[in-house]
Amino acid sequence: MQKLTLANYLEYLKDNPNKYWFRRKLYGWGWTPATWQGWLTLLIFILIIPLNFYRIDSVSHSASDTLINFIPQTLLLTILLLIVCFIKGEPPRWQWGIPDKKD
Repeated sequence: MQKLTLANYLEYLKDNPNKYWFRRKLYGWGWTPATWQGWLTLLIFILIIPLNFYRIDSVSHSASDTLINFIPQTLLLTILLLIVCFIKGEPPRWQWGIPDKKD
């Protein structure tokens, strides 16, 4: 395992011959954006959540009515983001640090 520095991390993200939108996270299980398409996908997701809340809240009659509609829609959006990560991202696995070149 290599020592973690910003230069090593950026090299890890750029070493992307399969052009994955999302690379594995360095620590734990999951993904991090590695290309502009991945960053755009994440930005759209982050922007949709508060806009969706505002849309739902503007037509709701109570706080519970807002949450009853907001939570399932947010879960659906999160599932869609995970599907995009599975399709356009590196196969997930548990990882702890920058992998050696042979991995």
